[in-house]
Amino acid sequence: MTTYGLLVFDEVEELDFVGPWEVFQASALLRGGADTAVLVAEQTGPVRCVKGLRVLPDHTLDDHPPLDVVLVPGGRGARQVQVRNPRVTDWLAKTADRADWVHGVCTGAFLLHAAGPARGRRVATHWQHEDELAERGDVTVVRDARYVVDGKLLTSQGVSAGIDSALWLVGRLHGRDHARAVRRAIQYDPAPPYLADEPVPA
Repeated sequence: MTTYGLLVFDEVEELDFVGPWEVFQASALLRGGADTAVLVAEQTGPVRCVKGLRVLPDHTLDDHPPLDVVLVPGGRGARQVQVRNPRVTDWLAKTADRADWVHGVCTGAFLLHAAGPARGRRVATHWQHEDELAERGDVTVVRDARYVVDGKLLTSQGVSAGIDSALWLVGRLHGRDHARAVRRAIQYDPAPPYLADEPVPA
């Protein structure tokens, strides 16, 4: 059984945790409910995400089950607020040490850096914040990879890249065929219109 714990906090980026949540829960369903994913927050009340979505955590920092995987999403709350919250950074340092995998998405890398698990590691983060993270020192920011694995630390670029890294992780935990089944179950086959690098018609 794999227990995934996804940290949430005010002004968290929604898709940073909802995307991986979908992957982890689809994986759990395909495994007959053998796995579980839970939302963990500092307090019991609703968490207001950066774009307005509100979610209720399942557990607090003090009452969650043992976590095999701890996921740290990004957003303004991660890089500006939680990096200065010793209760969260201390919890993250201890929980990451005990977990089998630590998974950072987007600017969750800032929080992992503040708490310690990303120090001295190769990491990915949102392209807009790569320089800012590199300037904090004691970290190597990888700028050309959708996700990066360094030991038991898995980090991804921004927002939707968390889905890719979560799929890689369930494949690592439960096999590539299982990850392919999860990908099919959630119909994840990106074919975006209006690609960012397409020339704009005159």
